[in-house]
Amino acid sequence: MNLSDEQSLPDWELLTSWVAVIETGSVSEAARLLHISQAAVSQRIKQLETIFSTSLLDRSTRPAQPTSAGQRLFENAKDLLTRADQMMESVRSVSRAKRMIVRFGCVDSFAATVGPLLIKALSSSSHQIRLWSGITPTLDGLIEGRQLDLAVTTSLTALPGISRTQLFTERYYVVLPAKFEVDRFGSLLDLSRHLQFIRYSARSVIGQQVDEYLQRTGDALERTCEFDASDPLLSLVASGMGFALTTPLCIWQSRHFIPGIRVVPLSSFSRQGRAYPDLTRTFFLAYRQGELGTLPNEVRDLVRIAARKQISLDISAQLGLEKDVLWTPPEGD
Repeated sequence: MNLSDEQSLPDWELLTSWVAVIETGSVSEAARLLHISQAAVSQRIKQLETIFSTSLLDRSTRPAQPTSAGQRLFENAKDLLTRADQMMESVRSVSRAKRMIVRFGCVDSFAATVGPLLIKALSSSSHQIRLWSGITPTLDGLIEGRQLDLAVTTSLTALPGISRTQLFTERYYVVLPAKFEVDRFGSLLDLSRHLQFIRYSARSVIGQQVDEYLQRTGDALERTCEFDASDPLLSLVASGMGFALTTPLCIWQSRHFIPGIRVVPLSSFSRQGRAYPDLTRTFFLAYRQGELGTLPNEVRDLVRIAARKQISLDISAQLGLEKDVLWTPPEGD
């Protein structure tokens, strides 16, 4: 198409006016529909006739009827305008998708530590992020019921249509009151004779993991205080009321208690001459495959970078632990 051809094409207003004239049956009705004067409609018809070098209305009849050329123009103009509407809606839907609200659920320790960094990193995108927190079983139910779009949990439970990708892993530690002194660490059962064991409730994944671990090691620790959250648990430990098994991220979530606690590796304890094995928990990102474009991959990469390059270093510096407190999968996994 050369420039002279392009200049001779009718614009959308001319085509819209022609379709209105044919559909309403008169110039006056078309003018009323388009909120313009009858003279303006008549002028647009004359412009179309000039462009196509042919009469579009048979003015010898009352009311005027479209000529064969006019009828053909009506059919094609109607099709073009319909497709133009579809084009506009398609483009607008993409724009709306870019600004869509993303419902993001995550376990409490993640929400309080990594969550703010993730929201800050995503603030330059056009997504609106709503961050919710809770325990893993609740979050699994919400994403399965489509009440969440993304969820960070510590569960590998298979759910229909839900994909999971690994974010990072951390070890469990024994947390003691800062003023508690002991010559040497024996078993956790021995420790419980000096301090009561304060545990997470069994309805949380972290509580279930700790209970299963204690069953494997043979430490039948008495059930006393149980909590879903880290704040009350660490509050009791810091006040000298007992000890707990928890993770660096949970401690970092409640870091105002750090001056009152002491963090000891499980391997410092032994049972029947053998050091306690490590206990770990892994965080996963759950999402519905193909529904959020590249967002899950963006979130995965941002979380891994934040965990490896900031959160892990901050925690290790404050607690005096190894630098890889949170470790991520190899690049490309």
